[in-house]
Amino acid sequence: MPDLTPASAAEILMAQPRGFCAGVDRAIEIVERALERFGAPIYVRHEIVHNAYVVADLRRKGAVFVGELDEVPAGATVIFSAHGVSREVREDAARRGLHVFDATCPLVTKVHVEVSKLRAQGCEIVMIGHRGHPEVEGTMGQANGGMVLVESVGDVQTLQIADPSRLAYVTQTTLSVDETREIVAALKARFPDIREPKKQDICYATQNRQDAVKFMAPQVEVVIVVGSPNSSNSNRLRELAERLGVPAYMVDAPEQVRPEWIAGKRRIGLTAGASAPEALAQSIVERLRELGARQVRPLEGIEENMAFPLPRGLLPTSAAA
Repeated sequence: MPDLTPASAAEILMAQPRGFCAGVDRAIEIVERALERFGAPIYVRHEIVHNAYVVADLRRKGAVFVGELDEVPAGATVIFSAHGVSREVREDAARRGLHVFDATCPLVTKVHVEVSKLRAQGCEIVMIGHRGHPEVEGTMGQANGGMVLVESVGDVQTLQIADPSRLAYVTQTTLSVDETREIVAALKARFPDIREPKKQDICYATQNRQDAVKFMAPQVEVVIVVGSPNSSNSNRLRELAERLGVPAYMVDAPEQVRPEWIAGKRRIGLTAGASAPEALAQSIVERLRELGARQVRPLEGIEENMAFPLPRGLLPTSAAA
């Protein structure tokens, strides 16, 4: 039987950095400013970011989340999510006269631009990413063919490429840094002339949060990741802690924390994915306190100061002038 006595002397170690990145901050602010300026309803194609808490909060304020554009009335205001959309979706929105604000993370847009340039140069492109993820669908939708998706080293071995001398790769921005490195190594081993991005596509926030877990994991006995099940970067944090030999669990509400996870543990690590708000992380801290944890200690780490500009149509009047 496991020891279910309260973790009365447990210490919570808080990873740094954790939680919202600049792209998520910007996407949420775009929805909130659009609601203030134009009033409800404001339509959002797909979840603005992958976090149930954030989506529920924006829905209460008047955002309407839709799967496809045909659910949006003609002439209405629609926002594209932080994950980006295909060229086909943009063209459809223009045909239907929709008033569009684009909340695509600028770091995802960077990958879209890379894809367009590479295809214009006649390159075939390998995308490293997770099938079905909206970011992958949006990025592959920047090209009319000429792209292939790989999810693992095994996929690399079965690739059929027309001209290996005109081959490049891009990646989803929220992948595991270590696993992506392995896939890239396999691509380079099989296709020595493959072109790579001038700067890696995995975003700074994904890298920083994974590095913070690597720093935290050896110091704790269990890791709790604040994030929703459909959040790619949050899942990578949980997987990383487990690969480092530490039991890890992902939650997006305080009531999901189970007492047996921390029973008998002296040090509990807590981090949050890039789409999870700090308010939610703090509610998990309070839940851990209810279960007996007493001390909270922030760990050292990178202080992020990245910020991305808003679309001109949502800037304050003085800033837009």
